[in-house]
Amino acid sequence: MSSRSPKHPPHRSLRRFPSACCLLVLTLALLFASAAAKSSRRPISDNEIRQKKEACYTDVENGLWGWVCRSSPTEKENCVLRCLSPECYDLIYGGDPLEEGELDYVRSQEYKYCMHKSSLGESLDGVKGSFSYS
Repeated sequence: MSSRSPKHPPHRSLRRFPSACCLLVLTLALLFASAAAKSSRRPISDNEIRQKKEACYTDVENGLWGWVCRSSPTEKENCVLRCLSPECYDLIYGGDPLEEGELDYVRSQEYKYCMHKSSLGESLDGVKGSFSYS
């Protein structure tokens, strides 16, 4: 008669099996959900842009972007555009921010196009200069 006992009692390994399966299923579900989310990207809507812009105006009004952002309507607009999308602001307006009284339809269209491409996770190459003055 041998007094050697098995290394792991059978009841212990059976308890580990369901938890290992649950962990595997959960991991796979998260991977598939992540892949589905990436493939189902949609462009940001005009309504979403409007809502985010309103939130940025509130932040600027409450001084969250500093005193410069409240010094004039044009400075406020530059701050709101920077708040809305720092990446697009730097690309379109960064080197030449809006000046007092300036209305720049072309750059505003480029900015909106930049936000659209950014929301889809696309490259922003070619956004600047994609609209013409004529």
